[in-house]
Amino acid sequence: MRVRPIAPDLLVEELADRLVADRAGQWLRVAVDGPPPADPDRLAAALVDPLRARGRPAVHIPAGGFLRPASLRFEYGRDNPDAFYMGWLDEAGLRREVLDPLTPGGAGRVLPSLWDPVTDRATRAPYVTVPPGGAVLVSGPMLLGGGLEFDVAFHLVLSPAALDRRMPADLRWTLPAYARYTDEVDPAAFADVVVRVDDPRHPALVLV
Repeated sequence: MRVRPIAPDLLVEELADRLVADRAGQWLRVAVDGPPPADPDRLAAALVDPLRARGRPAVHIPAGGFLRPASLRFEYGRDNPDAFYMGWLDEAGLRREVLDPLTPGGAGRVLPSLWDPVTDRATRAPYVTVPPGGAVLVSGPMLLGGGLEFDVAFHLVLSPAALDRRMPADLRWTLPAYARYTDEVDPAAFADVVVRVDDPRHPALVLV
């Protein structure tokens, strides 16, 4: 395994080139997977305009808009790492409203968000139509290895020490969940692109 340092702007350009070339003319479902310190939402959002400039319409959908209601997320307490690992993300809703409509024969209409975790109510967001050949970029933590099917997966990874150091204080209770995700799923082993982001100013591509 080799690691190639890359400037953040160039990383976005290379990933956009990769996505334009993949499944041309077909819908493309992309996972941008990573814990909060890796900021997967920021990378996914940064890819939208370069993709559009290359002729591939793109929609960014943060997985944070598809959390389950508080009554389900906090059933075993507000800081239970096992519940966070297994039951916070509404995978069925994300699959039904975002991923399945972009399969062959699908309608191409996706829902940008389903549930607001702050108000704990449905967002009532309007549907967005993704034209043929368009891409949807779903960003968030622990998206891989479960029941969600993506065509391309980007995995943003930090060393355990860096993750421990950079995890916000109010989210440190989730660290065991991320350790479990690494041990049980090992997303870096099958993601299409792995990016090390111990220092977000100096990312590096992992080359197998």
